[in-house]
Amino acid sequence: MKFNKICILGLGYIGLPTATMFAANGVKVLGVDTNPNVVETLKAGRLHIHEPGLGETLEKALASGNLSLAPAPEPADAFLIAVPTPFFEHETGEYHGQVYKKADMRAVTSATEAIVPHLRKGNLVVLESTSPPRTTVDLVVPILERSGLKAGSDFYVAYSPERVLPGQILRELVENARVVGGLTPESAQAGADLYSVFVRGQIHRTDATTAEMVKLMENTYRDVNIAIANEFSRLAERFGVDVWEAIQLASLHPRVKILNPGPGVGGHCISVDPWFFVETAPDLAQLILKARQVNDAQPHFVVEKARQALGGDLNGKRIAALGLAYKPDVDDLRESPAVEVVHLFQKEGAIVKAFEPFKPENGLPGIDSAPALEAALAGADAVLLLVGHSQFRSLMPAQLASLTPARVLIDTVNALAGRDWESAGFCLWRLGDGRTG
Repeated sequence: MKFNKICILGLGYIGLPTATMFAANGVKVLGVDTNPNVVETLKAGRLHIHEPGLGETLEKALASGNLSLAPAPEPADAFLIAVPTPFFEHETGEYHGQVYKKADMRAVTSATEAIVPHLRKGNLVVLESTSPPRTTVDLVVPILERSGLKAGSDFYVAYSPERVLPGQILRELVENARVVGGLTPESAQAGADLYSVFVRGQIHRTDATTAEMVKLMENTYRDVNIAIANEFSRLAERFGVDVWEAIQLASLHPRVKILNPGPGVGGHCISVDPWFFVETAPDLAQLILKARQVNDAQPHFVVEKARQALGGDLNGKRIAALGLAYKPDVDDLRESPAVEVVHLFQKEGAIVKAFEPFKPENGLPGIDSAPALEAALAGADAVLLLVGHSQFRSLMPAQLASLTPARVLIDTVNALAGRDWESAGFCLWRLGDGRTG
């Protein structure tokens, strides 16, 4: 199947790189975003997100004339939906006393509805947004069929999840294996034809619901494994053990690979996707629910560590919080546990000055963000390392001592171990190390 024009709805961390990839391979692409600021920013050749190499690919795509931008879709051969699917902030479900978070599918619904007036026979519609199982079949297809056309016979429908790592999106879009789940085998083949325009990894065809579950399984697997690492960190402190040493030694076993603990789990995938299983099958997803509860509680464990380091009372303490992103060396703040930690400190009466080097002007509500590292450190009583950004990992004791009067250093990601902090006057507390402080 040949595609001359593609319409991509949603120009965030996945939609925009995907649009530039298709454009770079000679396909006409209309990138659609309902946020007018995003559209105007991109038209001017500027980015609203941080991703290495994306600025150059955007510039080339615009210069080639293959990429255009608009606030609403137009007729095309294929439509890709790449909008956010967060969970509701305040709306939850309950099963036998266990509370779970619910997926907010309003953006997917709106994007699908926007396609309906432009849908024609022979078109392909692909949902890329991570979604609860059966979303394609039970939500997307009925909306599209309001067009009067029949899904699977008049037009093709598929689900194909992104499987990329922030910071390496452009490379992994091309090289990673792709799963394409079709409403019918013909739909799966149409989706495979579409992605073969730029994907060099293997393209695996299946049905839509299997593809939805594959994406959720990948991130849920990681969430459960992170949960056991975080629980190990709590146990290590209880028993007076350095969890980082214990993990290294346990992982010498040929069939054991324990992940690293930290202040929690964030990002738009691992911290969100498992809830889709819990929401759709709360009677079955018991281990998944418990892992989510463990990881969501980890920021509270960080606060208790800080309370111990600062003598039991956080009220009035001036804290320099280093890092707000959900992982190192990216600017993505979505569902970041670091942000949750800052808010918890504030509830305890602490005065927090945060610094996020990849997005210093982040506009996070209620958070006092410093424009530079020095501004965050000035006047602090304690330094709290929340994200292992390269800039922070390279800090040396003498350098840090010259920038702040704080001599209490709390490391939640084991980025500062192995240096002589004591000789510079610091007391280093590491999360999961029951022998520090």
